[in-house]
Amino acid sequence: MEKTFAIIKPNAFADGNSGKIIDRILQEGFRIVGLKKLFLSQAEAEGFYHVHRQRPFFGELTEFMASGPCIVMVLEAEGAIQKWRDLMGATNPAQAAEGTLRRQFGKSLGENATHGSDAPETAAFEIGYFFSGLELR
Repeated sequence: MEKTFAIIKPNAFADGNSGKIIDRILQEGFRIVGLKKLFLSQAEAEGFYHVHRQRPFFGELTEFMASGPCIVMVLEAEGAIQKWRDLMGATNPAQAAEGTLRRQFGKSLGENATHGSDAPETAAFEIGYFFSGLELR
């Protein structure tokens, strides 16, 4: 079984869609092995998204992620990383396929409702950023 990292972003949380997203995650066969509601500080958001520090959207992204509560999760399933990315859909909700979470709950490229790891190395870093090993037993 593979693990991946997921975030329900502040816009989806504020719109009351967290429960709907979690329900869909469970319906799709994922096991949630870690879950927390967090209020990220600007510094925590910057640390998490450090790989994008030189990108023009970095400031906007980290301000958005620090703008309200979010839910961070560790999901487990066969092929979890790709399975979660497929369920989320394209980064831009306008380009995401029907039935994907970003198409249903995303508002814009920046406020696209969910985040997910894109590779095993990324998942390892992202899971470790928010969860200790003791929390994932």
